[in-house]
Amino acid sequence: MKSSTPEKKRNKFTMLLQIKQKKAQSYYKDNRMLITVNVLGSTGPLRFLVYEDEVVSTVINMTLKSYAREGRLPVLGSNLNDFLLYCPTSDNALSLFEAIGAHGSRNFLLCKKPQTENAKNAENESSTSSARRGKSRLKSLLNKTLSRQVASH
Repeated sequence: MKSSTPEKKRNKFTMLLQIKQKKAQSYYKDNRMLITVNVLGSTGPLRFLVYEDEVVSTVINMTLKSYAREGRLPVLGSNLNDFLLYCPTSDNALSLFEAIGAHGSRNFLLCKKPQTENAKNAENESSTSSARRGKSRLKSLLNKTLSRQVASH
């Protein structure tokens, strides 16, 4: 009788341990996946381990942060609303609130959104006005130094 009691305890313990291991394996096996994000214009892909139900906006944010942390060029910025994430199985960009695992793909392409004509015009105007201000400041600085030198001789 004494020999059967420790065996029962061992069997219960191993059974409980097996159940816990199976739960842990199924949890991690089903929920996470390795994705590859290629950034348009960059030298190589970025790889992440993400949950399948992670939203696209979070993946874009992670990509931008990792891209900046690695010091890659060209500099992209950090506003996730300026970017689109494409999946090779669909022609349209993914919605920001869609789950990353919804398409079943593990490869993605990150692109900047195309600028509208109004945004391009506003950007050009601001860059030309700042260039004019810079030229006028340089001119005034040169005039001051030259006038001092001429006056002292």
